[in-house]
Amino acid sequence: MLRTLLSVLLASAFSAQANTDLKPQTETAIQNIQPQMLQWRRHFHQYPELSNREVNTAKKVAAHLKSLGLEVQTGIAHHGVLGILKGAKPGPTVALRADMDALPVTEQVDLPFASKVRSTFNGQEVGVMHACGHDAHTAMLMATASVLTELKAQLAGTILFVFQPAEEGPPAGEEGGAKLMLKEGVFAKYKPDAIFGLHVWPGPAGQLQVKSEGIMAAADSFNITVKGKQVHGSSPWRGVDPIAVTGQLITALHQIPARQLDVTQAPAVLSVGQVHGGVRWNIIPDDVKLEGTIRTFDPQMREQLLQKMQHTSEHIAAASGATAEFHNHSFAAVTWNDATLTEWAMPSLQWAAGKAGVAPIKPITASEDFSFFQQEVPGVFFFLGIAPENTPVEQTAPNHSPLFQVNEQALENGVRALTALALDYLANPAKTDKKD
Repeated sequence: MLRTLLSVLLASAFSAQANTDLKPQTETAIQNIQPQMLQWRRHFHQYPELSNREVNTAKKVAAHLKSLGLEVQTGIAHHGVLGILKGAKPGPTVALRADMDALPVTEQVDLPFASKVRSTFNGQEVGVMHACGHDAHTAMLMATASVLTELKAQLAGTILFVFQPAEEGPPAGEEGGAKLMLKEGVFAKYKPDAIFGLHVWPGPAGQLQVKSEGIMAAADSFNITVKGKQVHGSSPWRGVDPIAVTGQLITALHQIPARQLDVTQAPAVLSVGQVHGGVRWNIIPDDVKLEGTIRTFDPQMREQLLQKMQHTSEHIAAASGATAEFHNHSFAAVTWNDATLTEWAMPSLQWAAGKAGVAPIKPITASEDFSFFQQEVPGVFFFLGIAPENTPVEQTAPNHSPLFQVNEQALENGVRALTALALDYLANPAKTDKKD
């Protein structure tokens, strides 16, 4: 019965929220922009740029927005771009966001527009690839800007097109991403009442996936330096072995989420990703450095986990006569979908998805710095399935893989979703608790 009622509510879709007179015009505009959108996407894919290095991507985006006659701001958080579409009448303000940066990944997909780009990341030469679909995000939002600009004379309100750099995280020693865009005043002149963003994902092609409240995890990086006393490998009793301590420490750290946190409250993940120590096979070194990440969905649990990690590190080291220095850095907060706004958005998403449908999604332990925008204004972040044809979803290469691929036929539904959410919000804004 509940499922039937939900289907009836979702079927109302675009026509129940937005001006129905705009629907035929919108459908036509979305169809017409598809070939251009695919050209943009393939160009960005072939010529990817790393975080805080999105120089040419930003230029292409800004040039397109200016060609539409929009007010355009550039150079936000290094290479961020903001396009501003003012409707013919006053009304609410809604923001749509896309990220632009690529990853230090060497592409292994055989495409005519595959990336051959190489660059330098944190001092290492790397291949560069849009292995997380930000090329598709950028192209979809550019297409959405084209569609919505055609409707300018019929809009009541303002639409912000936010093209964000460095979502994957800036290089070491630099600031970047959503946090820096906010710091530099991306919403200083026009503060949105709501913000929407999407991400391509290895789900059924064209399907939209969403959940209210915590949809993606908060992310912290951590590093621990274990300091011992260097000595010849033949006589370890003469020194303090930081490698042996590090081995004990890694095991103990992994036990914290498994044995010391209430996992019925929320999930938590701890992973060690790097261990560096020693220069020669017969020398026990002075120190060992290890780095990793934690993912959490509850702020109190995050603090508890960090405290336990520091306590464990220091005491395990001390038990062997070593010391441990613990540091962490917050990369992203929980991507938190406003419950009221998520419920409001469902008809728009259902209209956009069509036969592909809208499906619930479980919490994802990956993170998104879209979360920083959501700390400023109510927002909804959702996923667009892009699994290749004739490939089971479970066999689809995941995001960040060198084999990651985007089913371009699914991107139309992304444009439909962003377009519908903007139009519907201007016509009938959700009644959420606005953030100051």
